Amino acid sequence: MADTVTTAGAVAAIGTTNVSRFSGIIRSMRRSPSGFIGFVIVLLLVAIAAIGPFFTPALSPDVKSILLPAGSPGHLLGTDNEGKDVLIQMIDGGRAVIFIGFFAAAVSTIIAIVLGSLAAYLGGAFDSAVVTVADVVLTIPQIVLLAVLGSLIKLDSPILLGVLVGGLSWPVLTRAVRAQVLSLKEREFVEAARLLDLGTVRVVFVEILPNMASFILMNFMIGVTNAIYALVGLYLLGLAPLTGSNWGIMLNRAWIAGAIFNDASLAFILSPVVAIVLLLLGLVMMTRSLEEILNPRLRDR
Repeated sequence: MADTVTTAGAVAAIGTTNVSRFSGIIRSMRRSPSGFIGFVIVLLLVAIAAIGPFFTPALSPDVKSILLPAGSPGHLLGTDNEGKDVLIQMIDGGRAVIFIGFFAAAVSTIIAIVLGSLAAYLGGAFDSAVVTVADVVLTIPQIVLLAVLGSLIKLDSPILLGVLVGGLSWPVLTRAVRAQVLSLKEREFVEAARLLDLGTVRVVFVEILPNMASFILMNFMIGVTNAIYALVGLYLLGLAPLTGSNWGIMLNRAWIAGAIFNDASLAFILSPVVAIVLLLLGLVMMTRSLEEILNPRLRDR
Protein backbone atom coordinates (compact mmCIF):
# COMPACT_ATOMS: atom_id res chain seq x y z
CA MET A 1 0.00 0.00 0.00
CA ALA A 2 2.80 2.37 0.90
CA ASP A 3 4.58 1.62 -2.39
CA THR A 4 1.38 2.29 -4.30
CA VAL A 5 0.88 5.64 -2.56
CA THR A 6 4.52 6.59 -3.18
CA THR A 7 4.32 5.67 -6.88
CA ALA A 8 1.09 7.57 -7.33
CA GLY A 9 2.61 10.59 -5.62
CA ALA A 10 5.68 10.47 -7.86
CA VAL A 11 3.53 10.21 -11.00
CA ALA A 12 1.38 13.11 -9.83
CA ALA A 13 4.49 15.17 -9.07
CA ILE A 14 5.92 14.48 -12.52
CA GLY A 15 2.61 15.40 -14.15
CA THR A 16 2.39 18.59 -12.10
CA THR A 17 5.97 19.50 -13.03
CA ASN A 18 5.32 18.97 -16.73
CA VAL A 19 2.10 21.01 -16.60
CA SER A 20 3.76 23.84 -14.68
CA ARG A 21 6.72 23.83 -17.06
CA PHE A 22 4.41 24.01 -20.08
CA SER A 23 2.34 26.78 -18.49
CA GLY A 24 5.57 28.64 -17.70
CA ILE A 25 6.60 28.47 -21.34
CA ILE A 26 3.19 29.77 -22.43
CA ARG A 27 3.41 32.62 -19.90
CA SER A 28 6.87 33.52 -21.17
CA MET A 29 5.63 33.58 -24.75
CA ARG A 30 2.67 35.77 -23.81
CA ARG A 31 5.05 38.43 -22.50
CA SER A 32 5.66 39.35 -26.12
CA PRO A 33 2.22 39.88 -27.73
CA SER A 34 3.56 39.86 -31.28
CA GLY A 35 5.62 36.75 -30.57
CA PHE A 36 2.62 34.95 -29.10
CA ILE A 37 0.50 35.90 -32.11
CA GLY A 38 3.23 34.49 -34.36
CA PHE A 39 3.26 31.28 -32.32
CA VAL A 40 -0.53 30.94 -32.72
CA ILE A 41 -0.33 31.56 -36.47
CA VAL A 42 2.39 28.93 -36.97
CA LEU A 43 0.60 26.45 -34.70
CA LEU A 44 -2.67 26.84 -36.62
CA LEU A 45 -1.01 26.50 -40.02
CA VAL A 46 0.97 23.43 -38.94
CA ALA A 47 -2.15 21.85 -37.42
CA ILE A 48 -4.20 22.49 -40.55
CA ALA A 49 -1.43 21.12 -42.78
CA ALA A 50 -0.97 18.02 -40.62
CA ILE A 51 -4.62 17.15 -39.90
CA GLY A 52 -6.60 18.88 -42.66
CA PRO A 53 -5.76 16.51 -45.56
CA PHE A 54 -7.38 13.61 -43.67
CA PHE A 55 -10.75 15.37 -43.89
CA THR A 56 -10.65 16.83 -47.39
CA PRO A 57 -12.25 15.01 -50.33
CA ALA A 58 -10.25 13.82 -53.31
CA LEU A 59 -9.85 16.42 -56.04
CA SER A 60 -10.59 15.79 -59.69
CA PRO A 61 -10.83 18.19 -62.65
CA ASP A 62 -14.26 19.61 -63.39
CA VAL A 63 -14.64 21.39 -66.72
CA LYS A 64 -17.97 22.86 -65.59
CA SER A 65 -16.34 24.75 -62.69
CA ILE A 66 -13.23 26.32 -64.23
CA LEU A 67 -11.97 29.57 -62.66
CA LEU A 68 -14.97 30.24 -60.46
CA PRO A 69 -14.51 33.39 -58.35
CA ALA A 70 -14.19 33.35 -54.57
CA GLY A 71 -17.49 33.01 -52.76
CA SER A 72 -19.05 30.77 -55.38
CA PRO A 73 -21.53 28.18 -54.01
CA GLY A 74 -19.55 25.24 -52.68
CA HIS A 75 -16.21 26.91 -53.40
CA LEU A 76 -15.25 29.48 -50.75
CA LEU A 77 -12.01 30.47 -52.52
CA GLY A 78 -13.18 29.61 -56.02
CA THR A 79 -11.58 27.09 -58.37
CA ASP A 80 -8.45 26.87 -60.50
CA ASN A 81 -8.00 26.49 -64.25
CA GLU A 82 -8.85 22.77 -63.99
CA GLY A 83 -11.99 23.26 -61.92
CA LYS A 84 -10.37 22.09 -58.66
CA ASP A 85 -11.37 23.73 -55.39
CA VAL A 86 -8.72 26.22 -54.24
CA LEU A 87 -9.48 25.89 -50.51
CA ILE A 88 -8.96 22.13 -50.56
CA GLN A 89 -5.67 22.61 -52.40
CA MET A 90 -4.62 25.17 -49.78
CA ILE A 91 -5.29 22.68 -46.98
CA ASP A 92 -3.58 19.79 -48.77
CA GLY A 93 -0.65 21.87 -50.03
CA GLY A 94 0.75 23.15 -46.75
CA ARG A 95 2.19 19.86 -45.50
CA ALA A 96 4.94 19.51 -48.11
CA VAL A 97 6.06 23.15 -47.90
CA ILE A 98 6.22 23.16 -44.08
CA PHE A 99 7.94 19.76 -43.87
CA ILE A 100 10.59 20.55 -46.48
CA GLY A 101 11.17 24.02 -44.99
CA PHE A 102 11.85 22.69 -41.50
CA PHE A 103 13.82 19.70 -42.77
CA ALA A 104 16.05 21.85 -44.99
CA ALA A 105 16.63 24.28 -42.12
CA ALA A 106 17.57 21.37 -39.84
CA VAL A 107 20.07 20.08 -42.44
CA SER A 108 21.72 23.48 -42.92
CA THR A 109 21.76 24.20 -39.16
CA ILE A 110 23.39 20.86 -38.30
CA ILE A 111 26.04 21.32 -40.99
CA ALA A 112 26.72 24.89 -39.84
CA ILE A 113 26.95 23.95 -36.16
CA VAL A 114 29.33 21.06 -36.73
CA LEU A 115 31.62 22.81 -39.21
CA GLY A 116 31.56 26.26 -37.60
CA SER A 117 32.15 25.09 -34.03
CA LEU A 118 34.89 22.60 -34.91
CA ALA A 119 36.60 25.11 -37.22
CA ALA A 120 36.74 27.70 -34.43
CA TYR A 121 37.80 25.26 -31.74
CA LEU A 122 40.41 23.28 -33.72
CA GLY A 123 41.74 26.15 -35.85
CA GLY A 124 44.64 25.57 -38.19
CA ALA A 125 44.19 23.88 -41.57
CA PHE A 126 40.67 22.66 -40.77
CA ASP A 127 39.54 26.18 -39.97
CA SER A 128 41.07 27.55 -43.16
CA ALA A 129 39.45 24.83 -45.26
CA VAL A 130 35.98 25.41 -43.79
CA VAL A 131 36.20 29.19 -44.23
CA THR A 132 37.43 28.82 -47.82
CA VAL A 133 34.65 26.40 -48.79
CA ALA A 134 32.06 28.64 -47.12
CA ASP A 135 33.35 31.67 -49.02
CA VAL A 136 33.20 29.78 -52.33
CA VAL A 137 29.61 28.63 -51.73
CA LEU A 138 28.60 32.15 -50.69
CA THR A 139 29.83 33.58 -54.00
CA ILE A 140 27.51 31.30 -56.00
CA PRO A 141 23.96 32.65 -56.47
CA GLN A 142 21.83 30.07 -54.69
CA ILE A 143 18.75 30.35 -56.86
CA VAL A 144 20.88 29.94 -60.01
CA LEU A 145 22.64 26.89 -58.60
CA LEU A 146 19.31 25.41 -57.50
CA ALA A 147 17.95 26.02 -60.98
CA VAL A 148 20.91 24.21 -62.58
CA LEU A 149 20.74 21.30 -60.15
CA GLY A 150 16.98 21.12 -60.55
CA SER A 151 17.37 20.75 -64.30
CA LEU A 152 19.98 17.98 -63.90
CA ILE A 153 18.50 16.01 -60.99
CA LYS A 154 15.00 14.58 -60.77
CA LEU A 155 13.76 16.22 -57.59
CA ASP A 156 10.87 13.84 -57.01
CA SER A 157 11.47 13.32 -53.28
CA PRO A 158 10.74 15.81 -50.47
CA ILE A 159 13.78 14.48 -48.60
CA LEU A 160 16.03 15.10 -51.61
CA LEU A 161 14.61 18.60 -52.02
CA GLY A 162 15.25 19.33 -48.35
CA VAL A 163 18.81 18.01 -48.51
CA LEU A 164 19.52 20.03 -51.65
CA VAL A 165 18.13 23.30 -50.28
CA GLY A 166 19.66 22.78 -46.84
CA GLY A 167 23.00 21.68 -48.25
CA LEU A 168 23.41 25.03 -50.00
CA SER A 169 22.30 27.25 -47.09
CA TRP A 170 24.90 26.55 -44.40
CA PRO A 171 27.76 29.04 -45.08
CA VAL A 172 26.22 32.16 -43.47
CA LEU A 173 25.34 30.40 -40.22
CA THR A 174 28.68 28.56 -40.25
CA ARG A 175 30.57 31.83 -40.19
CA ALA A 176 28.30 33.18 -37.44
CA VAL A 177 28.72 30.05 -35.29
CA ARG A 178 32.47 30.14 -35.84
CA ALA A 179 32.62 33.74 -34.60
CA GLN A 180 30.57 32.89 -31.50
CA VAL A 181 32.70 29.86 -30.64
CA LEU A 182 35.92 31.85 -31.09
CA SER A 183 34.64 34.14 -28.35
CA LEU A 184 33.28 31.45 -26.04
CA LYS A 185 36.28 29.16 -26.17
CA GLU A 186 38.33 31.71 -24.22
CA ARG A 187 35.92 31.59 -21.25
CA GLU A 188 36.95 30.10 -17.90
CA PHE A 189 34.56 27.14 -18.03
CA VAL A 190 36.01 26.05 -21.37
CA GLU A 191 39.54 26.30 -20.02
CA ALA A 192 38.45 24.19 -17.04
CA ALA A 193 36.96 21.57 -19.38
CA ARG A 194 40.21 21.48 -21.34
CA LEU A 195 42.25 21.02 -18.16
CA LEU A 196 39.98 18.12 -17.20
CA ASP A 197 40.71 16.60 -20.64
CA LEU A 198 37.03 16.04 -21.43
CA GLY A 199 37.71 15.70 -25.15
CA THR A 200 36.92 17.90 -28.13
CA VAL A 201 33.40 16.55 -28.70
CA ARG A 202 32.38 17.05 -25.04
CA VAL A 203 33.89 20.54 -24.81
CA VAL A 204 32.37 21.79 -28.08
CA PHE A 205 28.94 20.17 -28.07
CA VAL A 206 28.22 19.99 -24.33
CA GLU A 207 30.09 22.93 -22.80
CA ILE A 208 30.10 25.57 -25.56
CA LEU A 209 27.08 25.09 -27.84
CA PRO A 210 24.36 25.17 -25.11
CA ASN A 211 25.40 28.76 -24.44
CA MET A 212 24.39 29.58 -28.03
CA ALA A 213 20.94 27.97 -27.90
CA SER A 214 18.91 31.15 -28.47
CA PHE A 215 21.28 32.32 -31.22
CA ILE A 216 21.07 28.95 -33.01
CA LEU A 217 17.29 28.76 -32.67
CA MET A 218 16.79 32.22 -34.13
CA ASN A 219 19.02 31.34 -37.07
CA PHE A 220 17.14 28.07 -37.48
CA MET A 221 13.90 30.04 -37.87
CA ILE A 222 15.59 32.29 -40.42
CA GLY A 223 16.78 29.12 -42.17
CA VAL A 224 13.18 27.87 -42.35
CA THR A 225 12.03 31.07 -44.04
CA ASN A 226 14.94 31.00 -46.51
CA ALA A 227 14.28 27.33 -47.30
CA ILE A 228 10.61 28.01 -47.98
CA TYR A 229 11.53 30.91 -50.27
CA ALA A 230 13.96 28.68 -52.18
CA LEU A 231 11.47 25.82 -52.39
CA VAL A 232 8.62 27.99 -53.66
CA GLY A 233 11.01 29.55 -56.15
CA LEU A 234 11.89 26.12 -57.54
CA TYR A 235 8.24 25.24 -58.00
CA LEU A 236 7.36 28.64 -59.43
CA LEU A 237 10.10 28.29 -62.06
CA GLY A 238 8.99 24.72 -62.82
CA LEU A 239 12.32 23.19 -61.75
CA ALA A 240 10.74 20.77 -59.28
CA PRO A 241 8.22 18.08 -60.28
CA LEU A 242 4.76 19.64 -60.60
CA THR A 243 2.97 16.60 -59.24
CA GLY A 244 0.71 16.50 -56.22
CA SER A 245 -0.44 19.66 -54.52
CA ASN A 246 1.45 22.32 -52.59
CA TRP A 247 1.52 26.09 -52.42
CA GLY A 248 4.46 26.39 -54.82
CA ILE A 249 2.75 24.23 -57.45
CA MET A 250 -0.41 26.32 -57.05
CA LEU A 251 1.58 29.47 -57.76
CA ASN A 252 3.15 27.89 -60.85
CA ARG A 253 -0.20 26.78 -62.25
CA ALA A 254 -1.85 30.11 -61.48
CA TRP A 255 0.94 32.02 -63.20
CA ILE A 256 0.91 29.79 -66.29
CA ALA A 257 -2.88 30.02 -66.49
CA GLY A 258 -2.69 33.83 -66.43
CA ALA A 259 -4.68 34.10 -63.21
CA ILE A 260 -3.06 37.45 -62.48
CA PHE A 261 -4.90 38.94 -65.48
CA ASN A 262 -8.31 37.54 -64.56
CA ASP A 263 -10.29 39.24 -61.80
CA ALA A 264 -12.44 36.15 -61.26
CA SER A 265 -9.38 34.01 -60.44
CA LEU A 266 -7.67 36.47 -58.12
CA ALA A 267 -8.12 34.14 -55.12
CA PHE A 268 -6.48 31.36 -57.14
CA ILE A 269 -3.12 33.15 -57.20
CA LEU A 270 -3.40 35.15 -53.98
CA SER A 271 -4.37 32.26 -51.67
CA PRO A 272 -0.96 30.49 -51.70
CA VAL A 273 0.80 33.86 -51.50
CA VAL A 274 -1.17 34.81 -48.39
CA ALA A 275 -0.54 31.39 -46.82
CA ILE A 276 3.22 31.61 -47.41
CA VAL A 277 3.38 35.18 -46.10
CA LEU A 278 1.41 34.25 -42.96
CA LEU A 279 3.67 31.27 -42.28
CA LEU A 280 6.88 33.25 -42.70
CA LEU A 281 5.52 36.21 -40.72
CA GLY A 282 4.47 33.89 -37.91
CA LEU A 283 7.92 32.29 -37.78
CA VAL A 284 9.68 35.64 -37.62
CA MET A 285 7.36 36.94 -34.92
CA MET A 286 7.61 33.72 -32.90
CA THR A 287 11.39 34.02 -32.59
CA ARG A 288 10.94 37.01 -30.28
CA SER A 289 9.08 34.94 -27.70
CA LEU A 290 11.45 31.99 -28.06
CA GLU A 291 14.42 34.28 -27.51
CA GLU A 292 12.91 35.50 -24.24
CA ILE A 293 12.36 31.91 -23.09
CA LEU A 294 15.93 30.83 -23.85
CA ASN A 295 17.74 34.02 -22.82
CA PRO A 296 17.77 34.42 -19.01
CA ARG A 297 18.62 38.12 -19.21
CA LEU A 298 15.49 38.83 -21.25
CA ARG A 299 13.37 36.44 -19.20
CA ASP A 300 14.17 38.18 -15.92
CA ARG A 301 13.43 41.71 -17.11
